[in-house]
Amino acid sequence: MDLGLEGKVALVIASSQGLGKACARELVKEGCHVMLTSRNEEKLEAAARELAELHRGRVSHWVCDITKPQAIRELVKYTHKVYGKIDILINNSGGPPTGTFDDLTDEDWMESFQLNLLSYIRIIRETLPYLKAKGGRIVNLASISVKTPLPGLILSNTFRSGVVGLSKTLAEELAPYQILVNVVAPGQIATDRIKSLNADKARRLELPLETVEKDALGKIPLGRYGTPEEFGKAVAFLVSEANTYITGSTLLLDGGMAKVL
Repeated sequence: MDLGLEGKVALVIASSQGLGKACARELVKEGCHVMLTSRNEEKLEAAARELAELHRGRVSHWVCDITKPQAIRELVKYTHKVYGKIDILINNSGGPPTGTFDDLTDEDWMESFQLNLLSYIRIIRETLPYLKAKGGRIVNLASISVKTPLPGLILSNTFRSGVVGLSKTLAEELAPYQILVNVVAPGQIATDRIKSLNADKARRLELPLETVEKDALGKIPLGRYGTPEEFGKAVAFLVSEANTYITGSTLLLDGGMAKVL
């Protein structure tokens, strides 16, 4: 299938590692020109070099703290300056800290709000003038927690659900501009984030890490973690020209883990 991504321009947030990088990789493989961004300059430069070696779409990068409004404005302007347009936005952010309601302070809540919801709002606001010009695609990365709240992850349960509400509303508001807006919600994907969450749970419950990992796999009908490549391919389809009618949807990429209709 020709995804029609060759020559398209994508801004991929938090893309120096993990799921953001996986999305960027699949887009570059399809000939898409990609702007990578993260706060860590060293990791960002390494990711840019790695993806450039695919010798398909162009790869550029820009260091950005997405909790800072001015930094977001500079990122979007630089992306347009380099490529002359923006066709695709993939919003992403690092996972919020673990903890129960009693564990978390106002500062924890505000920091997660800034990173995991308000950053998405700000980035969409800055990119919309370019997307409205010719239509485009927005995919907001969230979590399986939007369908199945996860114990010990109240910050994710709260703000990732906000991303879904935002996306569903924007899908309707932006439809006249031929902008499709969707959410992709990963379950257990084999990234450093999953390793960290498993280790945290093992410490909290005073269990061997192997026990926690076995229990996690036992809850996935497919019996394994998803791969970043599988995740990236799903996102690539949603932002491609092969998708012309899916908007306002939340795609669970979880191996059947969520027990929802």
